Formats: sequence, C-alpha cells, structure tokens
Amino acid sequence: MASATSALRGLYGPRRARHVVPVDDLGALTLPLGDDGLTVGHDAENRPAVLGLYHPAPFDILLIGGLWTAQALALRAAGTGARVAVETGRPQLWTNLAHAAGAGQECLTLHEVGRVPPMGATVGSPVLVVRDCGMRPPRGRVSSAPWQSVLTLLPYMSPVAPRLMNAAGLVGLQRISPDEAAHAARILGLSQTDVDALPSIGDGVTLWCGDNQARQYVMTQPTEAETGLLGNPRRVD
Repeated sequence: MASATSALRGLYGPRRARHVVPVDDLGALTLPLGDDGLTVGHDAENRPAVLGLYHPAPFDILLIGGLWTAQALALRAAGTGARVAVETGRPQLWTNLAHAAGAGQECLTLHEVGRVPPMGATVGSPVLVVRDCGMRPPRGRVSSAPWQSVLTLLPYMSPVAPRLMNAAGLVGLQRISPDEAAHAARILGLSQTDVDALPSIGDGVTLWCGDNQARQYVMTQPTEAETGLLGNPRRVD
C-alpha cells in the first residue's frame, strides 16, 4: 500500500523547468486584486463600498431601515447573478421588482412567510434570502448556509432586534430615534459620535457594522434604472 506521503505527491508526468524569479525582481510583479462582492454605495470619500454577501460559512445580515434599501440590495444581488428569494407578508410591494429583475427568468422569487423552499445554494449559484416579515419576524424555515446569506429587514428596533443583532455577521443601521440609537450602541459597541449621528442621517445612508468592529457609513445612490423602478431613496415606506 502506498504511504500517505507518496499519495500527496500526485501522478508522475512530464518534467518541465521550474518558473523561477530572482528575489530582486519580485517588486516588479503586480497582481490585479479587487473587492469581491456587491457594490452597495459610496463611503464618505466617494469610494465604492463593497459588501461581501456570500461566504463558505452561514452569514446573517440585519438591516434596520427602509424597504427601499432592502429592495435596492436585492436588485443588485440579482444583477450579479445570485438567486434572490424574498420572504414577505406584503408581496404587492415586491411584485414589480420581481418582474423587472427576472427579465423572463426567475432570479428573484417571492414567497409567503414561512414558505421559502430549500434553495440549493452553491459557490457557483449563491443565494440571498431577504426576510421582509415585519417587526417580529418568525424564525425562518430556511436559514443561512454556505453560499446562502439571509438578510432580515426590520423597519425599527423591536424586541427581537437584540437577538438578531447578536446573531448577525453584519448589521446595517439607517435613521433611528435617539433612544434606539443608544440601545443599538449598547449592543454593537458604537461610539457616542455614532449615537449622535444616527437620528439625523439622510435617506439612503446606512451605517454598516461588522462583527470585527468595522464601521462604515455608506450612501446608496440609485442608478437611473433603479430610480425608475424604486423611486428615490427613502427611509420610511
């Protein structure tokens, strides 16, 4: 029986000269590196802000904000080739978006609350599940999984918000009241500057908070096509 060491060597094949670069020449090499994800807007320096939605491990996102932003993210996710499943109790607000995003194909589908089927996400066919289920969304039938992220939308802080915040890998906060901002700060470890800013940030602005203490304000500005479909950014529906 072959040893474990020999099994790792692979098959024998043609021998070719190795590609070797002198150490002094390494500085001349460049590799095209870029952010891999969904462009959700621009930061304060007008640089593109990219959100990595799909991961080899389960990933949950919580957005405390407006329907407009959730729909813009869903539309952009579908535009990158992901499949988007929307679990909602108000399908009338999503129907036009589903028709426009599909362009004849079901890349954005609508489902009743608790009726999202298994989506079979893979690295080549990632899935975003958007849960638009009100202030107290029930526990989802379909949860986050490898290459399948779940974005839960809450219009405001609610009794379930602390649990969802603690479970999420990413939290987005739009304009909320001073009391809500203080409550969110205690959970997320926000600075007093953020607490003071959150009650007055404009429509379309989101403070994204990662689980590694990363914080970034992002302005989501619609394209002409998005404006025609969704209208202008708004916090309240």
